[in-house]
Amino acid sequence: MFTGIIQHRGRILESRATSAGRSLTIATEGWEHDIQPGESIAVNGCCLTVVKPNPLCFDVITQTLNVTTLGDLSQGDAVNLEPAVTPTTLLSGHIVQGHVDGVGIIRDIQTTPEDVRVRIVVPDALMDYIVPKGSVAVDGISLTLAEVVNDGFVVALIPTTLELTTLGEAKVDKRVNLEADLVVKTIIHQMRRIGTIPS
Repeated sequence: MFTGIIQHRGRILESRATSAGRSLTIATEGWEHDIQPGESIAVNGCCLTVVKPNPLCFDVITQTLNVTTLGDLSQGDAVNLEPAVTPTTLLSGHIVQGHVDGVGIIRDIQTTPEDVRVRIVVPDALMDYIVPKGSVAVDGISLTLAEVVNDGFVVALIPTTLELTTLGEAKVDKRVNLEADLVVKTIIHQMRRIGTIPS
């Protein structure tokens, strides 16, 4: 489990095709976290298992590549990194599983003196989970929805988020990993099971 509070921004050293998918190698200079083989790290919101810690290496299977943006990554690209929470971790963001629900597309970026507003189009199947003022993880970043629109949502980004995460380098038409709020997904799932809302 994660919180969506990014701990470090790494850089892709290598993205290499393998028989099972891809091998990702990520530079983590300056990150003080003591990474261990076998632990879980969220990479752009995707929960992956560490193969080697220095440099940080992961094996990414085809199934994960098919449902996330990890296959888009190439040498030099920035990635958001977060270690799994512990019983003593401060839950500053929201409950994030590291299980990507779908891929969205950045359609607009508006900069004002107050903030930067990013509009993201989401797959229609996810719109049921997009709740006004609710939470969503975008490339692993815990964000509050500033506005819900017909085909997605808008988030308002503060300078700290722009500085510490990959959203500071975001461009229009970039694909991003999305994970809807677990509580909302659970409620809607149970309501569908008992027939309160149509499936």
